[in-house]
Order: sequence, then C-alpha cells, then structure tokens
Amino acid sequence: MYFSGHVGDRMDLRIFLTIGMVGTGLFTSLFGVGYWANIHLFYYYLIVQMLAGLFQSTGWPSVVAVVGNWFGKKKRGLIMGIWNAHTSLGNITGSVVASILLKYGWGWSMVVPGLGIAFVGIILFFFLPVSPDSVGASIDDEELLSPKKEGEEMTESLLRTKSNDRDAVRFLEALRIPGVLPFALCLFFAKLVAYTFLYWLPFYISHTAIEGRYLSNEESGNLSTLFDVGGVVGGILAGHISDRLDARAITAASFMYCAIPALFFYRSYGHVSMTLNVIFMLITGMFVNGPYALITTAVSADLGTHSSLKGNSRALATVTAIIDGTGSIGAAIGPLLTGYISSRSWSAVFTMLMGAALIAGLLLTRLVVAEVAAKIQGSRTQELPRSRSPVMEV
Repeated sequence: MYFSGHVGDRMDLRIFLTIGMVGTGLFTSLFGVGYWANIHLFYYYLIVQMLAGLFQSTGWPSVVAVVGNWFGKKKRGLIMGIWNAHTSLGNITGSVVASILLKYGWGWSMVVPGLGIAFVGIILFFFLPVSPDSVGASIDDEELLSPKKEGEEMTESLLRTKSNDRDAVRFLEALRIPGVLPFALCLFFAKLVAYTFLYWLPFYISHTAIEGRYLSNEESGNLSTLFDVGGVVGGILAGHISDRLDARAITAASFMYCAIPALFFYRSYGHVSMTLNVIFMLITGMFVNGPYALITTAVSADLGTHSSLKGNSRALATVTAIIDGTGSIGAAIGPLLTGYISSRSWSAVFTMLMGAALIAGLLLTRLVVAEVAAKIQGSRTQELPRSRSPVMEV
C-alpha cells in the first residue's frame, strides 16, 4: 500500500484503479480455479493470494483521493462516513455470496466475486471522473460545484486526471505532514481490533454458548455481520460529530476509549442472552469501526490537503497509503496473535483488544490537547467582544 499511494499520486487514478481491480479479480479467480484444477500445492495458493493482495492495495489510497478531490472539508466527515458504509456492506455481501455459493463448490466463492470486481473495474474505466475539473467543474471553499458557463469552449478531455500540474509530494514529505504519524500509529491499533473481530468473531461465536446453546457455523457467520452494521452507524456518527466539533482527534480518541468498556461488556455478558449479544455487538462495532472509518477517510483527506502543502492536492493517495498501510500491519498482526492467544484463553484475547484500543486513544493525546487548546482559545476570542461595554459618543 505504501508503494501504491506513491504511484497513485503520479498517474491517472482511473487507469490505476482499473488495473488494480482487474488484477484483483484475476488472482482471486485463480485462487478458486484450484478447486476445479485439483491443485493441492501450498505455494500456488500462497503466491496467488499475495498477488491478489498486491493489486488490491491500489484501491483504498485511490478511492479516498478521488472522493477527497470532490468534497471540501466543511462536511467531509459526514459525507465520507456515509460513503465509507460501502466497506461494511461489502463485507456483509461478500459473506452472504460466499456462503450461498459454497454448496456448489468453494471455487465458486472465489471466482464469482473475482469476476464481479473485474467487471466493475472495466465500468469504472469508462465512467469515473477523478476530480471536478476533469468534467469541466470547479470546487471552491464552500464546496459548491460550478459547471463552466454555457458556450465556453472546453478544450481538455472530460476525463482529464490531474487537478493541478504541481509535482506529487514525496513519501518522506508526506510523512512529515503534522498529524500523519500519530494517526497512522493510532490506526495500527484500531485496525488490529477491527480486523481481529472481522476474522475471528464467527469462530468466537460458534465456540461460545449463548443462552446455553452453541450456534452453527452458518448462524455464527450471519450473527457476526451485525458487527459491520454497527460499524456503518459508527462511521457516519463519528464523521458527523467530528464535523460539528471540527475536531477529528477528539472524536477518534473518544470512540477508542468508549470501545474499551464495550469490549468488556460484550465478553462478560454477551453469552447471557441473544438480545444482549446483539446489543453489545452493535455497540462494539460502532465504537471500534467509527474511528477506523474516520481516520481512513476524512482524516486522510484532510491531511492530504493540509495547509503545509500550500494548495498541492497531489498528496492524497500517498498520505492515505501511509495511514492505511500502517493500519494494515496491525490488521495482520491482530488476527495472528489471536490465533495463539485464543488457544489459551478468550479473556486474554479481549484483554489484548482493550489494551490496543487504549493505546490507540493515547497516541492521539498530543493532537487532542492541541484541539482542546484551540477550542478554548476560540471560545475566549468570541467572548472578548461581548465583554466590552459599548462606547457612547458625546
């Protein structure tokens, strides 16, 4: 992902996304082809999976850059929170499609989604406008799109890809943008928690008696999708709150701190009844995925258009890749550690997750303090004119 963001800011995002989606579809399908080809070679699946991941890494930095080009900062949190619901909907849809096709052979569970993403990639190549000026529109500080006047000659391609001609920001330059490193490290621990739930929750549910009954694998998988439903609500809520407060760090840190008691209650009381399990799972998904969604979308777009860049928007993909790429390392480590720890105790797994949520919040402390100080200063500035007594002229 670090490499993908670097490349994404230097080439046509439409073509870059198309290559990534078609490549992802190809290697995901090749994984499923092993079912019919009767391939039992471990290294075949290892290499195909790695190549699928390589192509898939082009996606997130590119799509955040495109959406960031279209929307200014005013309501970016809410807009991107709603937009980010596609990740949870994709998780739910993927689980449902895979489970439906599984009875026909596991190969179909890989080939059909693979062909689907390749098809959408081709559609995207023909129809995606990567920025307002690529379709003859402009965007100002008030986020109002204004098409060019009627009769005005349009000499550039409708799918022109670069919003400006300035050089793309280098990786180390992007890393030095204030806030990039703290949010990247915060996302490391936030995604560690989120992806541990994504991969291990169905297994945990199937091995934990709820109201004295163990659910089947299919029932556990369907129940686990509620975590993503909570995530949709959390992403929208976090985006809206951060817009209203104009405080991304305060919102993200607050959600991470709230995730700690949510995890504790889910572990302690989720087995008591199905109703409590559903309620605590939704709440946990909301607080875990809320900051994860906020950081990977609105925060990344904000930092990719930071004032220190002096108007250069060609850092969006690079900044997004640094933040989400660092988070992806946590997303790999969390499920890996869970595999070892769960064999001893699930309580220890939840302790690890609560610790990760605490560290994620603490990593934003300096930014939270800065935002609080700015709010206090702004409040004092507003109160100053009110405290002055009116001067009467004689």
